[in-house]
Amino acid sequence: MALRSMDTLKVEGRRVLVRLDLNVPLKGGRMLDETRVREAAPTVRALAERGAIVIACSHLGRAKGKPDPALSLAPVAPILQKHAGRAVRFVPDVVGAAAQQAVAQAKPGDVLLLENLRFEAGEEKNDPDFCAKLAALAEVYVNDAFGTAHRAHASTAGVAAHFSERAAGPLMAREIAALTKVRDNPERPFMAIVGGAKIAGKLETLQSLSKRANTVVLVGGMANTFLLAQGVGVGTSLVEADLVGTAKEILAAAASSGVAVVLPTDVVVAASTDAPGRTAAVGGVTAGEMILDIGPQTRQRIGEIVAKARTVFWNGPAGVFEKPGFAAGTLAIAEALAASSAFTVVGGGESVAAVQQAGVAAKLSHVSTGGGASLEFLAGDTLPGVVVLEEGNK
Repeated sequence: MALRSMDTLKVEGRRVLVRLDLNVPLKGGRMLDETRVREAAPTVRALAERGAIVIACSHLGRAKGKPDPALSLAPVAPILQKHAGRAVRFVPDVVGAAAQQAVAQAKPGDVLLLENLRFEAGEEKNDPDFCAKLAALAEVYVNDAFGTAHRAHASTAGVAAHFSERAAGPLMAREIAALTKVRDNPERPFMAIVGGAKIAGKLETLQSLSKRANTVVLVGGMANTFLLAQGVGVGTSLVEADLVGTAKEILAAAASSGVAVVLPTDVVVAASTDAPGRTAAVGGVTAGEMILDIGPQTRQRIGEIVAKARTVFWNGPAGVFEKPGFAAGTLAIAEALAASSAFTVVGGGESVAAVQQAGVAAKLSHVSTGGGASLEFLAGDTLPGVVVLEEGNK
């Protein structure tokens, strides 16, 4: 992909609008996880050290186009300052007079953080007028928020067209490089592990992987629907009954493409997520039980396949891993990937949390912050936030 690198931009003494992903979990004004801020900080620091006037912007939460004090980016500014090692001035405005004045007063090397983009109705609507106002703040545009690249919002798509000089930040570039390798040129055997609660939202990715991968391992709640499609009883487990037919189609497509689909052979079940679990063979789930994790036999089998793979992509937990009694499967997958010599890519919030919980993130080839964006990219979908950067390089 022809993405221009941020390093090639002339930024000294110039105003640079930088789209970051600072969508962090907050509770009572306190940040619960600094990962995204820590990862964005080097981009901010690099631009500031090169003499740019950095105008950082991001969304936070699901503000509905109007101010919400609980979703202000104000608490993020001091954390960004800590990790960037540069003073960060929070601006309680996005495109109004206060933002314009703050930008006008800023000097080379200064860092500003604008208020939550989604406080403006024009952000999610990709409103042309809002795009023009946001673009007027700067001379150069950098997008380093891959996690929002699948959304055609103002700050990720519309505003970029206003800049003749636009580029991908280092996080964006690394994401695209790693996921392109998985999607277009994986070293084989290529194994995909897909879990999480539901098929819906991952359907296109599953359909794509069922043709491209050598082996697709299905775990988590979504595996229940595939088991049901094979006539296996799953008790009171989470299932998507309306997608049983789709599951059958995916299994048939994989078979016709010579792709092996691996489903759990044993599972951990309980009457509820708060009840003690027991290991049961698939098919041995009683009417009052639900599947909440994969069993030891399945964990071992997955580990054996990972050991032989040369490329592994993993998205979605194997069970209700936030409950210690049902975390073993998810943590076993994380540890298997860490021990592998394959090119390993983990994508999705819960999977990323799992590798961090297991303490193995540093042992993986790439940990994607993308979530939905990474899934859409692997499905072959066009990402608006990436396309507009490609177009700027033509």
